[in-house]
Amino acid sequence: MIAALIALAAGALHALALADPWTGQAHGWLQGLSLALLVAVLAHAADTDPARWRRGLALGWLYALAWLAGTFWWLFISMHTYGGLNAALAVAAVLALAGLLALYYGVAGALFVRWAQRARPAAAALLFAALWTLAELARGRWFTGFPWGAGGYAHVDGVLAAYARWVGVYGMGFAAAWLAALAALLLVRAAPLRRLAPSLVCAAAVLAWGVAQPPRGVDAGPAGPRMAVALLQGNIPQDEKFIPGTGVVDSLRWYGQQLQDNTAPLVVAPETALPLLPRQLPGGYWDALRARYARPGQAALLGVPLGDLEAGYTNSAVGLAPGQQALYRYDKHHLVPFGEFIPPLFRWFVRLMDIPLGDFTAGAVNQPSFEWQGQRLAPNICYEDLFGEELAARFADPASAPTAFVNLSNIGWFGDTVAIDQHLAISRLRALEFERPVLRATNTGATAIIDAQGRVTHQLPRLTRGVLHGFFEGRSAITPYAAWVSRWGLGPLWALAALVAAGAAWRAGRRAP
Repeated sequence: MIAALIALAAGALHALALADPWTGQAHGWLQGLSLALLVAVLAHAADTDPARWRRGLALGWLYALAWLAGTFWWLFISMHTYGGLNAALAVAAVLALAGLLALYYGVAGALFVRWAQRARPAAAALLFAALWTLAELARGRWFTGFPWGAGGYAHVDGVLAAYARWVGVYGMGFAAAWLAALAALLLVRAAPLRRLAPSLVCAAAVLAWGVAQPPRGVDAGPAGPRMAVALLQGNIPQDEKFIPGTGVVDSLRWYGQQLQDNTAPLVVAPETALPLLPRQLPGGYWDALRARYARPGQAALLGVPLGDLEAGYTNSAVGLAPGQQALYRYDKHHLVPFGEFIPPLFRWFVRLMDIPLGDFTAGAVNQPSFEWQGQRLAPNICYEDLFGEELAARFADPASAPTAFVNLSNIGWFGDTVAIDQHLAISRLRALEFERPVLRATNTGATAIIDAQGRVTHQLPRLTRGVLHGFFEGRSAITPYAAWVSRWGLGPLWALAALVAAGAAWRAGRRAP
């Protein structure tokens, strides 16, 4: 019972580590502490419980349940407040999703206690890190993937942030899990210092190297001159956004005015800033926008749905610029389950909510960038920036690789919650992985400019209507992470983690009595 309570409490600490509700900041040390507590209870189960694998399954699952439910609890708001779903059913839906995803970590816990019983602390720490990473990779990949709240995001401001350009968020998670497990096992399992010395030296080297790294991005091949940009944040109430007589009129009026009046070289409006298909817009509205940006000196990226009944509808970003022979178009590739496509057998659930949902058509993974004034601007829409491995596909050809990312989002569905802070941290991690600035234009926040070092240089207050004026500098150099992930995806991490886990299992078998 005590071990279960510790696992639940540790999972809750992990959720707080990603973005606390008071400051919105991430705390890598807190994530490390939460993992160390988990490893401690798992190691105790491995050493004392005859039914250890079942104990490990339960403890790993409880930890992940508390962590994941505490991370994306704000899904309740979209389903209940805006969707009209019964509160009890909305709570059950969040817990069901968290519980399902927690199974990955339950399996990892079961395998750890099964194999770690006979493993020395150094080997057991590597085993935990490998199994943890496999669980993280599986959650981010299988069944469309939902990697929101992956452990590496807690370290966006920490020592391990220096490793982002090399191994990405999952590699950072591996390092954090290994360090936490090593610390926990050194306390739980006493061992002669001579056996621990190599691991302690390695741990010290990992931390020291992270501390010693200079800021990156400043010398990463500037692409073109510094560019001024205007990011629009309409703050359209989510419960009115798609209502014809209120939110739709407000969106068209405000965004239309800003797009017409702004004089910045680049103007960006968020996801579904125009909530109607171009042919549904008031007479002359779309033609006036296109004529406005046919003049020299300015371009715009704006979110708008496109398509028709025959070809299918897309959640898209449109680029308007002078001298265009064809309209630039980016179609969202990674669609949100239940929000943008309805999984088989779940249409009944969607019908319980009063939310404008539907089945959209997905775009290609590697779509061309929007080229403007020497910059190659790569749009991504909403939570697409969770999938760094998919963004990396755009770096396969360095000559056409993006010089900056542009995220167009509307997370007004989740209210004034840590979802805003969590999504900002996700974008900052992408900036660190690829050493590219990230421009974020959102409906309610966080509208911000992030530089190639992952620092927020400009930001609007959340839940306000306004225009963020600032500057960014694109980059052209290719990070090691972008280089290998663009070729092989996350396959090398899968292989490394699986190899380590298999090696630990083999050694455990050899040491069996």
